[in-house]
Amino acid sequence: MVCRHLHIENEMCRAMKKYKKLYPDKPLPHIMPHVFRHIFCTNMANAGMDIKTLQYVTGHSDVGVTLYVYTNASYDRVAEQMAKIIDFKEVGTPKKQRKSG
Repeated sequence: MVCRHLHIENEMCRAMKKYKKLYPDKPLPHIMPHVFRHIFCTNMANAGMDIKTLQYVTGHSDVGVTLYVYTNASYDRVAEQMAKIIDFKEVGTPKKQRKSG
């Protein structure tokens, strides 16, 4: 597994060096393969994947690693979740009835 990881990292470094030579005025951000793991975890969590399933898929021994290290919250996701809470409260609130007089 380590050899495969290092091979991919080396290939990415070579590709980035080649790109820099071809396009010196258009730099790329420095991205390593491990960043894709974080992106995958965040995207799967945001898509609604069960956290225990995500833990299993990523091979983490502890769900805390999956939650606290590999997933990131975004403003859009937080706003979406807060809107769900507000909608839920509005549905669950009983309406006042008028007394007939």
